This record gives sequence, C-alpha cells and structure tokens, in this order.
Amino acid sequence: MTEMFCFQCQETLKNVGCTTRGVCGKPADVANLQDLLIYILKGISFWGTRGRDMGVVSEETDLFVIQALFATITNANFDSDRFVQLIKKAVEHREALRSAAQQKCQELHGNPCPGNGPDWASWVPESYELSNLLEKAKIVGVMSDPKLDIDIRSLRELIIYGLKGMAAYADHAYILGGKDPEIFAFVQEMLEATTNEKLTAEELTNLVLKTGEMGLRSMALLDKSNTDAYGNPEPTPVNLGVKPGPGILVSGHDLLDLDELLQQTVGTGVNIYTHGEMLPANAYPAFKKYDHFVGNYGGSWWKQKEEFESFGGAILMTTNCIVPPKDIYIKHLFTTGMAGYPGCPHIPDREPGEQKDFSAVIEAAKNLPHPVALEDKQIMIGFAHHSVISLADKVIEAIKSGAIQRFVVMGGCDGRQKSRSYFTEVAEALPPDTVILTAGCAKYRYNKLELGDIGGIPRVLDAGQCNDSYSLIRIAQALAEAFEVKDVNDLPISYDIAWYEQKAVIVLLALLSLGIKKIRLGPTIPAFLSPNVIDTLVKIFELKPIDTVENDVSLILMGN
Repeated sequence: MTEMFCFQCQETLKNVGCTTRGVCGKPADVANLQDLLIYILKGISFWGTRGRDMGVVSEETDLFVIQALFATITNANFDSDRFVQLIKKAVEHREALRSAAQQKCQELHGNPCPGNGPDWASWVPESYELSNLLEKAKIVGVMSDPKLDIDIRSLRELIIYGLKGMAAYADHAYILGGKDPEIFAFVQEMLEATTNEKLTAEELTNLVLKTGEMGLRSMALLDKSNTDAYGNPEPTPVNLGVKPGPGILVSGHDLLDLDELLQQTVGTGVNIYTHGEMLPANAYPAFKKYDHFVGNYGGSWWKQKEEFESFGGAILMTTNCIVPPKDIYIKHLFTTGMAGYPGCPHIPDREPGEQKDFSAVIEAAKNLPHPVALEDKQIMIGFAHHSVISLADKVIEAIKSGAIQRFVVMGGCDGRQKSRSYFTEVAEALPPDTVILTAGCAKYRYNKLELGDIGGIPRVLDAGQCNDSYSLIRIAQALAEAFEVKDVNDLPISYDIAWYEQKAVIVLLALLSLGIKKIRLGPTIPAFLSPNVIDTLVKIFELKPIDTVENDVSLILMGN
C-alpha cells in the first residue's frame, strides 16, 4: 500500500503519481489530509446544494469551501497542523449546514429529508488527533476505489482540479469585494457531481466544459476586482536591480496583501520588491505612488531557494508557490492567507474592517542583511487587455501590413524540469514578425530575452499573472471583432501553453470552453487524464502535446 497518491501537478513522479512524498516537497501526511479535506468538502456540497434549493445559504460556508480548496493547490500549504484545523472547521460548517437544511426540510415537507446522507456528508471523527484523521484519510483518497472506471476517475479529478484553480481566483476577488454567488453555488454543485455514480463519461465531459465556462467567469470577476481597486495595468518598465536599504520580498498573487504592506512601510526606510507572480503589481497605477516600491527581484518560483538566500531580507509568501525553504531563511520567510509551511511564521488573516498586521515582517527586514543584486536591467510589463486594446488600431494596421504575421500565446506556469527550456527555444526561434502574448510565470522562460519590437509593439506582451490569461482571451476576442471573424480559431493566433498546477488547469478549461482548438500543451500531458479522455480532447479540440522546437515552430507559423 502506498503512503499517498497525488498526480495533480505536472511534475508528478514519472508522470504517473507521487506515492511516498510529493516531488513538490509535500509529505505524505499533508497529501492525505488534503484528500480528507476534499472528502468533507464534498459533504458540505451535499448539504449546500440541497439547502440552496430551499433557500438555505451561508456565505461564510460558501467562502470556506473556496478557501479550503485553495489551500490544497500545489505548493500552497505544507503545514499538517493547518490542515487539521481546516478539517475541523469543515466538519463544523457541514454539520451546521446539515442542521439548517434538515430543519428547513422539516418545515417544508414534514420530515428532515434526506436523512444523514452518505459517509462524506455525515462522518464525524472521534477525535482530531492526527493519527485518527490519517487513518480515515487513507481510505478516501483519489485511488480509494480500485474498481472505479479509469475514465470516470479522470474526468472527476479534472473537474476537481479545475475547481481548485477557480477557487484561488474567486478567493482573491472576494478579498477585494468581488462576490459572485453563482460561482459559490457552481463549485458545490460540481463537487457534489463528482460523487454521482450515475453520471456517464459524456455527461462528466460536459461538466468539465461548464467548469471552464465558470472558470472564465471567475477570471473576469478577479480582473474587475483588481482593476476597480488599483486601476488598469499600464505599460511599465520594471527595475530588476536593488536599492540601498533593508528590503521585503513579496511573492505570490494577493494584491491586497501587497497594498497593505506598502501602506505599513511608508516612512520606515524599508524597500518593497516583488517576486515571481507578484511582478505584474508593478504595472498597477495605484502602487506607483509609493517611492519605496522599487522593482522586482529574481525570477520564477522554482529558483527561490537561491534567490531568497541571496536577497537576505524578509520574505512574504501571499500564496503559492512555496519551495521547501532553506534553514538560513526559514525564520524570516513569512506566510499568510492560505499559504503555510512548518517553521515559517504565519501572518493571521485580517479582522473585519482592519488590515493584516505586517509589523513582524517589517521588524525582521530592519534587522536582516540588505538585498544583494542578481542583475541590473529593466523589463517591460503591463500589457493587459485594456492596454493592448487601446493600441488596437496600431496592432490591426501591423497585421494588415504584414508586419505582424502571427501571435503566439505562451502563457501558463513555469517549473523545474530541463524540458521547459523548450519554451525559451521556441521564443528564440519564432521569426521577428511574430508577437508572444503571455501571462503567468511561464514568462520567465523568455521575458528577459532581447527580442525587440515591431513598429514600437514589443514582441513579448506580458499581460500579468496566470489569472490574467483572461486578458489574452479578451485580446483575442477584440481582434476577432475588429476583423469581423466569427471564430477565434480563424485568427492568426496559436497557443503553446505550459502548465504546472491547478490554476493552469482552469485556464486550459476556460480556453476549451470557448472552443479554442489546436492548443499545444507541455512539457507533458497531465497524468490524471486517461487515454480515452486524452483521445476525446484530441478529437474535439485537436489538443496536442508539444514536440520538438523545430517541428512546433514550423507548424505554428502555418497555423497548425
């Protein structure tokens, strides 16, 4: 019997599954606790979907489901104690919702229908001791039913991983005041659907595409929440060097955390730098008023061991991706939100109407070595849909004149595998009349290359974080409207996508839900996709694995 089983990320062992410890560094007990948490979230969804039909709704519980899903994405939280507490809260939420739903059913129908429900809707642990929870966890995981049809399991997991990515985006939006009850309801409806033994593979495939549709809606919600709060990103040169003085390095995706930290560090002499997926924050107008917001440090998430050690100052991880830290900086690597790692100090959530208290991070920075420069240059960012669409006339003219022959969407995730050099080599091999549209940390494979511009239009247009793939979709839709093209597949746009974790999964599902075809995906096809599911995606959408750089570039330029 394996100690765990996890195949939700691209780096899963041998592209089959991690069975003793995650390649990401996730220990077996954390993986199993995450499985148990998902199991109980399905129980909350059992009562949530039935309660909604009777008008029983708890926004607090809806939000908890979103946040708990978020905590289980790859590289977000490695802390078993945090998951024990999340499981305890999950049971409490489920039991409160069950009681309310049964009481309402009694009022409406004269009986507490439908009884206690299945195990995931009713199981209560005898204790919350770790050993007791792990005993249950080992029998409710992904592979708990060896007789389950492989295609059914594949489609169920594809839905769940899409929901995890959607949850991350929905949580970020909620923090900024962006609420969509339909997203909450949909997440629970889909979690409930993954327990329905009557659903066929065809029906589950349809739900996969519906998940993509709602994923697009969640990205649109987050885009609006971000821009309402901080303005539309604008083309901005970002310094990659350092300035004298102590520093705090902010990584992850949460803009409100950055905002509150910037406010709290005014006049302290502490400089603020972004890292990884926080780089796009430099393009938001609201943050440019802070003189101590001085640029970006380092590159992709997987290089953080070396980069965090070199930085020397305090580090704030607002979300994933955490790499198990070195001892030399673990005590000044702070986590917050749904992120967590054993031994790292954690900044508690903000109380209603108040800010998070980042004083511990600030004091640590003042007493730590000053950052050491890794490089000294600038890069251009801030080409979200508002900026690019404002240049529509210029872009359209460049296309009509032949100056731009093709756009290549190269968004998604970065990762450690050497095979990801493919994306750098593709960027280098694309001819000078092509433009790369990017979002997500995949950009670190090519955003520092000297690729030039086309009539003043940079050949790498960086839209922002992985959720800002929404911008790439909006740009494509705007071009389709401008050229009066009904099908975006008829535009001179190709898709060469890198994936790693579940936020990339929901981006892929969003693209598929729009009918976008001929997407290249790499460096590997997800291990959780069964051969038949892969065949279906190939048949319907012409999804294809990446090949050699030479072959792929040749086909991309031909529109294939």
